[in-house]
Amino acid sequence: MKTVLILGASRGIGFEFARQYVADGWRVLATARDDEGCAKLQAVGAETFKLDVAKPASVSGLSWRLDGEKIDVALYVAGVMERASPQTPPTQQVFDDVMRANVLGAMQALPQVAPWVAEADGTFAFVSSRMASLELTDNGRAALYKVSKAALNMVVRTAPFDFPNVTWLALSPGWVQTDMGGDAAPLAVQDSVTQMRATLEAASGAKQRAAMQGQFLNYDGTTLPW
Repeated sequence: MKTVLILGASRGIGFEFARQYVADGWRVLATARDDEGCAKLQAVGAETFKLDVAKPASVSGLSWRLDGEKIDVALYVAGVMERASPQTPPTQQVFDDVMRANVLGAMQALPQVAPWVAEADGTFAFVSSRMASLELTDNGRAALYKVSKAALNMVVRTAPFDFPNVTWLALSPGWVQTDMGGDAAPLAVQDSVTQMRATLEAASGAKQRAAMQGQFLNYDGTTLPW
């Protein structure tokens, strides 16, 4: 049985990843910030534990919790959105909230999870955004969110130098119908996750690593410009 770890799985894209992987017979390890989120995940068959990626003290015990595991796929899905433009600079609190969840949490979790992914010759993917692309930027909306996801992409680019036996990917889920994406989004969460899972499967394994290492991919597997 294959094992997937999902960091930030209590709602939206993370929850759908958990639901689909359980349905396909995977062992699912999933994190949520509170008991309610854990109970929701347990109801679909996931093994859960509480973790707040924005709090380093909470993340610090992650490696201990995973001791002895072989993780075929690890997913960092946790993140928060901020929609202000450069005309309205963020407050210190807003900046800290966004950067802690979207960047600091990823950097704290990475060395704690990567050794167990390496044990399975597996893949560690981080849910980024098309909005992180410098080349594709065409407006100033959600500036801090874009900055944070661009920083997250750099986490993915630097990780292979220290953990070469893991396949590292940044994935854009597209504009998805979630609490963050809104009802006007053109892509249903089920479709986004189904296609991201297919992309992960196509990119996984040592044979694919040289070609796929550190790539920035759209949910459908196409390459996005940095």
